Amino acid sequence: MLLTLAIGFAIQTQLGAAAAQQPKKIPRIGYLAPTDPASESARLEAIRQALRERGYIEGQSIFIEYRYAEGKRNRLPDLAAEMARLKVDIIVVAGGSILIEAAMNATKTIPIVMMGAGRDPVTAGYVDNLARPGGNVTGITNLVTELGGKRLELFKETVSKLARVAFLYDPVSKAAVLNMKEAARALKLTLQPWDVRGTDDFDRIFAAMDKQRADGLYVSGGVLLNNNQKRIIGFALKNRLPSMYQNKEAVEAGGLMSYGADEAESYRRVAYFVDRILKGAKPADLPVEQPMKYELVINLKTAKQIGVTIAPEVLARATRIIK
Repeated sequence: MLLTLAIGFAIQTQLGAAAAQQPKKIPRIGYLAPTDPASESARLEAIRQALRERGYIEGQSIFIEYRYAEGKRNRLPDLAAEMARLKVDIIVVAGGSILIEAAMNATKTIPIVMMGAGRDPVTAGYVDNLARPGGNVTGITNLVTELGGKRLELFKETVSKLARVAFLYDPVSKAAVLNMKEAARALKLTLQPWDVRGTDDFDRIFAAMDKQRADGLYVSGGVLLNNNQKRIIGFALKNRLPSMYQNKEAVEAGGLMSYGADEAESYRRVAYFVDRILKGAKPADLPVEQPMKYELVINLKTAKQIGVTIAPEVLARATRIIK
C-alpha cells in the first residue's frame, strides 16, 4: 500500500514538473494591411506602444504576423486565408470594407478587430448591432463614409464660391457615392463623380476634370486613392483647386483640408480589444466603439498657394492649422 502511494506520488511529481517546464503559449496577432510596411509604420507604432502599456511586448509576450497587400486588392483574400491557416488568435484589419470582408470570408471563428475604416458595420452586415456585435467581428468604427455629408458642408463653408465639386472615388465604395450624392443635393452643389478603377485612369480623369472646371476636389478613401495621394494632391495644387480629404496625412502633404475621427486614438484602442479578447472576452459581447473626438485640419500654406481665403469662423473651429 505504502509502495503504491509512493509510486503514485512520484508520478504526480514528475507530471507536475513536466507541466511546469512546458513553455507558455505566446499569442499571435495577425495584422492585415492594404499597403506596405513604410505606409503602415506610424499607426503600427501607435498600436505597439498601446500594447506595451498593457504588458504585451512584441517578440516576447506577443507575436505579430504581418501581411501587406502592397496596394493590390486581389491579394487580400489569399492573405486573409493564410492567416486563418496559421490559426492566429486575432486578426487586426488595418483598413476598410474590402479588408474586413476578406477576413470574414476567411474565418467565422477567429476574432476580427476593425480599426475604424470602412462603412457603418451594422449597415454593412458585419455586426448585428454596435452594443452586441453577435459574431466574430468587433472593434472601432470611425464612420468614414457617413461623415461625407459633414465634410462637404465644411468644404462649402470654407470655399465661398464652391458650386461644382469633382468627386474622386473607388467604385467599390458604393455607399460613399450614394451618401455624397444625397449630401450634394441637400447643399445645392453640383457633384461631378469620377470613379477610379486603376492607376492608369488618373491621367484620363485629370484631363477630363480640366475641361469641366470644378470649383473644388473631394477625395474619397480606399486603397487605390490612398496609394496615389501625392499624385492627386499634386494635380490639385497645380490647378489651384481646393481639396477635401478624409485623413490629415493628405493635408500634411499639401491638401487644403480634412475632417474625420482622431485616428491616432482609434489605433490605440486596438490594444484594448486585443487585450480583452486574449483574456477570454468574446467579440460577440464586446461593443463596437465610435469616435469620441473629430479633427478638422486646415493647411494655410496651401490656401495661400492656391489663392483661397479661409474665413476666421472656420479657422476657429479647426483642431489643427498647418502654417
